[in-house]
Amino acid sequence: MATVATAHADPHHLGGLAAAAEHAGPASKRIVTGYGFWIFLLSDIVMFSCFFASYAVLSGTAGGPKASELFDLRSVAAETGCLLLSSFTCGLATIAADVREKTLYQLAMALTCALGLAFLLLEAREFASLVARGAGPTRSAFLTAFFSLVGCHGLHVSAGVLWLLTMMAQVTAKGFRADIQRRIMCFALFWHALDIIWVALFSVVYLLGAGQ
Repeated sequence: MATVATAHADPHHLGGLAAAAEHAGPASKRIVTGYGFWIFLLSDIVMFSCFFASYAVLSGTAGGPKASELFDLRSVAAETGCLLLSSFTCGLATIAADVREKTLYQLAMALTCALGLAFLLLEAREFASLVARGAGPTRSAFLTAFFSLVGCHGLHVSAGVLWLLTMMAQVTAKGFRADIQRRIMCFALFWHALDIIWVALFSVVYLLGAGQ
């Protein structure tokens, strides 16, 4: 009897796993939602992979300025800092939601929103500067690939900011209901995925491009 009790108390115990298998039922909505959203994120990553592949092929084409002549790594470093710090504040918001701390959650989400908007502002300023210097998306195949890849990521961040504001309003109006908790979980997965994609983008596009 003690073994059975221990098995049920510790789900990581082999006996606990066997008992869980014998009494397995439908997965919870949180698990189903999480798996479904991971499938969406994987499809999004496949799309970005296509953009990365196109950029890799077109980055060496002639007919326009090179990446090393265009990119300001100080501005891009500021963009990177804003986005990575926003991932930290998003994690704080997720923790606050788990413990039902509404004030901390709203503060952390507000900081995440501010950092996301700062990232978008810096990126828009970078795009405007390139266009003003005659390096718009129609100048060369390389610039077309660059604006498509970086712009697609920027659109995702913009959508994330709108989603974030919606979640803040829902928590204010309805509290931490189970369905809202699932949406918070999906938002956190989405925002962290954007950070991972940006790290790859920063490394491949900006750092490697500056060395060309």
